[in-house]
Amino acid sequence: MSSTVRDALVALAALLAPDAPDVADRVTSAHDDPATYLRTHAERLDDRGIDEPLPELAWIALVDALTDHDLLAEVDWKEAAGEIVAQLRSLRSGPADPRAWDWFAGLDEDLPAYDFLERAGRELRATGTTLAVLDIESDCYPLVLLPDEHADTLRELATATGFTADVLGEPARPATPPPTS
Repeated sequence: MSSTVRDALVALAALLAPDAPDVADRVTSAHDDPATYLRTHAERLDDRGIDEPLPELAWIALVDALTDHDLLAEVDWKEAAGEIVAQLRSLRSGPADPRAWDWFAGLDEDLPAYDFLERAGRELRATGTTLAVLDIESDCYPLVLLPDEHADTLRELATATGFTADVLGEPARPATPPPTS
C-alpha cells in the first residue's frame, strides 16, 4: 500500500478515535509491517480466520482497535434491533442526549438488521449523528457513530484506502450529470 493509503488510514483513525492515538499506531503497524502485526495479534486475528498477511489487514486493524476503544460495534447480519441499539448506545462516540434514542421505543423489533440499521441511520441523522458501516466484506456490520459534518470525510478517506465506509439511512445520491459543452 502506498503512503497515500497510509496517510488516509491515519486520518481515518484520527477522525474516528481523536482521543485514542493507539488506534493510529495499530493501523500503521498493520500497514507498515503486516507480518509482525499478524504475530502480535495472532489470537484476535485467528478469530477472524486470518492467519497470513492480507491486503485488508490495516482495515481490519482499524476495526479491531476501534472496537477495543468502545468506538465501534460489530453486529451480526441477523442481530435483533434491541441488541443493536444496546451496542450503539454503549459507544463512546454516541449522541450525548439520551433522547436521541427515543425513536426506538415501540419500533418493530422484528425488522431485518439492515432495514433496522437504515432506519436507525435516518433517526440518528436527525439528531446530528451519522451511523456508518466500515465494510469488511463479512456477514457483520462494523458500525461507527460520528458527527454528521464528518460523514463525507469518512467516505472520502475510506475510498482513498481502497475500502468502503457507507453512511446508513441516507437517501441515495443522484448521479452527477455529465458536463455540457
